[in-house]
Amino acid sequence: MHRRRRTALSVSVALLAAGPLLAACGSTAHPGAAAVVGGERIEVSALQAEVKDVRTAQQKSPQSAQLIKDSGQLGKVKLSNMIFDRVLARAAEQAGVRVSPKEVQDARAAMVRQAGGEDQLREQALGQGGLAPDQIDTYVRRQVTEQKLAGAIGARTQQDLLPALVKASKELKVDVNPRYGSWNASQIQLADYQAPWIAKTKVAPLQGAADDQQVDPEDSASTG
Repeated sequence: MHRRRRTALSVSVALLAAGPLLAACGSTAHPGAAAVVGGERIEVSALQAEVKDVRTAQQKSPQSAQLIKDSGQLGKVKLSNMIFDRVLARAAEQAGVRVSPKEVQDARAAMVRQAGGEDQLREQALGQGGLAPDQIDTYVRRQVTEQKLAGAIGARTQQDLLPALVKASKELKVDVNPRYGSWNASQIQLADYQAPWIAKTKVAPLQGAADDQQVDPEDSASTG
């Protein structure tokens, strides 16, 4: 039973292990935007709000120090999710998939039962997935959409979903502010931004430098 509860949040947990950000300068093409997806802006302020909601929830937890330490790349995680949701929505639309509010409600109710109650679900979502309480429904919708898309195209594994997601991702022409990295349309993930001059000059990393010692510039701005 415990194993099943943890599985429900596996995708978000994996995203929390993402690599560090590079503090590059902001985008000159889209000032004020963290990314532009299919011509639609994801504002920096919207990203900051997502991060702030999680930090506020974490600070109320008895395990606040550990939760914050374990989610040092929260800004990157949130932006990656925000971009992915738009890519997934495009892929679902192309496959004729729609998700109703009732389907989201039913799926959340099932997660509440598995977790042992609403409070337990919120605790698990925060600790395992970096989700504030008001972000859980978005996560649930993402899971339901993935499942319905898989059924529509006959996908049995996450890998089977990749071609549909890649097609949608390339069509949307994701443009990420270099401050947050760059979007890899073929792998459906936010990768570290590498400026052209860095590619030409290979520099060996410092020995003993740990990922969690590097600060996400967006995260630090949100937490003061």
